[in-house]
Amino acid sequence: MATYHPNHLTLCTVPSAPFFAAASSSGQVAQNIGLPRVSHKRGVKAAIGGTKLSAWSNVRQEHWEGDLAVEGQLPAWLNGTYLRNGPGLWDVGEHSFHPIFDGYATLVRISFQRGRATGAHRLIESEAYKAAKANGRPLYREFSQLCPRNPGNLLDRMRNIVRLGSGTALSDNANISVFPLGDGRVICLTETTKSSVLIDPDTLETIGKFRYADRLWGLLQSTHPVVTRTEFLTLLPDLFRRGHRVVRMAAGSNERKVIGRVHCRGGLAPGWVHSFAVTENYIIVPKMPLRYSINGVLKSELTPWYIFDWVPESGSYMHVICRFTGKTVASVEVPPFMALHFINAYEQRDGIGDRTDVVIADCCEYYADPAIIEALALHRLRSPGINENAFPEARVARFRIPLDGTLSGELETMVDPDMHGRGVELCSINPEYQGKEYGYVYACGARRPCNFFNSLTKIDLVEKEAKNWYEPGSVPSEPLFVGRPGGTHEDDGVVIAIVSTIEGEGYALVLDAATFQEIARVRFPYGLPYGFHGCWIPREM
Repeated sequence: MATYHPNHLTLCTVPSAPFFAAASSSGQVAQNIGLPRVSHKRGVKAAIGGTKLSAWSNVRQEHWEGDLAVEGQLPAWLNGTYLRNGPGLWDVGEHSFHPIFDGYATLVRISFQRGRATGAHRLIESEAYKAAKANGRPLYREFSQLCPRNPGNLLDRMRNIVRLGSGTALSDNANISVFPLGDGRVICLTETTKSSVLIDPDTLETIGKFRYADRLWGLLQSTHPVVTRTEFLTLLPDLFRRGHRVVRMAAGSNERKVIGRVHCRGGLAPGWVHSFAVTENYIIVPKMPLRYSINGVLKSELTPWYIFDWVPESGSYMHVICRFTGKTVASVEVPPFMALHFINAYEQRDGIGDRTDVVIADCCEYYADPAIIEALALHRLRSPGINENAFPEARVARFRIPLDGTLSGELETMVDPDMHGRGVELCSINPEYQGKEYGYVYACGARRPCNFFNSLTKIDLVEKEAKNWYEPGSVPSEPLFVGRPGGTHEDDGVVIAIVSTIEGEGYALVLDAATFQEIARVRFPYGLPYGFHGCWIPREM
């Protein structure tokens, strides 16, 4: 057994023992269907070091479900289903994906009712996953692999461009986000429009592709649409017409309609917009200097940032369009920034005629440094000691975007980053405050030294302080806020986060959202690989 130091997080894969040998007697253990053998090609064996951390391991079965052990006391009002999406299989045959966000999608479900909990996981039956399982290697290009590593001769490159343009070469591996639509359907998404997949929230079975009933061409989409009870808002980047289309889809409909269009500024290629923010009246479209590499895609050449170029000289911009007319009401240059996730946005009134004069937009920002992309390489996370003293720093940053015709906006740090370990990512808020002035952010933080986010933090934007949860050797995923029905305060509810431990265990942590103190743990009988984003579906009482 390797020596473990409490202030030093060691990350590795679990040994190759069956994943479900420790399943509880009440659980229904699915048959092991023989997933592709795990490859240790990237030196993973050397990284094991006798530890069992499951965060960067692979699921060993497609499906499991059963009762979960509850430690502590769950609130009586917590009745509903928590879903989390994320990669659960990174190694297929002799192939290991490079970044963590290319692994095959695995859903986790925890159903809460009357103080008890049941759980399940299941791999999404995408065409990409089924093809990899049948052939022992990936056959479709994941998002970081739009450019093949061995493009061959000119004719092969032309074929690649045709397959890319038609979308046939792209993956449908919907492994990033999961959302309940306003009509009750549940959709999983990633960066390609092809990977819009409907799932059954009770069984986690894959229903099939979400078929858009429109003629809006486009290969890519924002992974984080803004979803309400009445509409679905998202962005469609256009690699060849230099911009983004802003589209809306009504609840119960499969037809997207264009609200407006944002054109590029500062370069020929659109910027990557992984997420964006909205207010009651406006949609904020961020443009950071991380831009799609059109030249790389056409020439089948990867850049140091996969399919992107980092072009700080091209400038950074914030565009504001009206949700109802599609008109651009502001397009301002802002200080350089690098952000994967926006937290929230709201309108600030002038106090005279009750007219909006400034839009506020908050994000998790990396000091205009794209190093976080390579820091999320799987081999780095699986290898102890790599990147521990250089894990990229992040802050809660606030943009002030004027609507009075001023040509530039402001960017400021909201809270001393040392309060949350100079790391902040995978954030959530009380959804009742989406698009409105708010006070609290729940996110993954850092206890340094580390080579990944290893704590949870509640950040008070008004009092400028933070409360943190940390347990040595644990890797928590996104903390999701779930409000108490009839709650009277913004932080009246709980926060749920799935945690992988250094002992190879997995559990859902339930924190009181107000005090940020632990009130319960819901234990799985096995360790859980890391996942990205979740959602809450309340149970009809």
